[in-house]
Amino acid sequence: MARVSSQPAILFVCLGNICRSPLAEGALRAELTARGLGWEVDSAGTGDWHVGNPPDPRAIEEAARRGVDIACLRARQVVPKDFTRFTHIFALDDKNLADLRALAPADGTAHLSLLLDMVPGHEGGSVADPYFGDDSGFARTWDEVSLAARTLVERL
Repeated sequence: MARVSSQPAILFVCLGNICRSPLAEGALRAELTARGLGWEVDSAGTGDWHVGNPPDPRAIEEAARRGVDIACLRARQVVPKDFTRFTHIFALDDKNLADLRALAPADGTAHLSLLLDMVPGHEGGSVADPYFGDDSGFARTWDEVSLAARTLVERL
């Protein structure tokens, strides 16, 4: 079903939907709330192994440290209707962008790009994947996605 609203609808996509994309969703939701905007925002993964799970506890902790609650989010996998439901689908890295392009149905209308392509000086970059590192990686990821969230609101 095609969108009827003229407001942006944003989907963030990483691999498992438990670290980067839920942090991006939380950062954008916080930015939208602060500005009184009501865009549709969601996150998903290209992989299916975490479907139904909450974000990584370290992601929940980092978001909470920044005043944002993402504990209620649950991982889901990208589905074909996402490509018409959302106006913009932002991949958090090149591999997921390639996967999204391969998954996109012929009637997909969403604009596909890397999230950091929206941030001047960071074009072509990937959001840091903190999954295999220590807690400090989640702070870096939050900094990157919150910068992108501010830029998205200004540019869209």
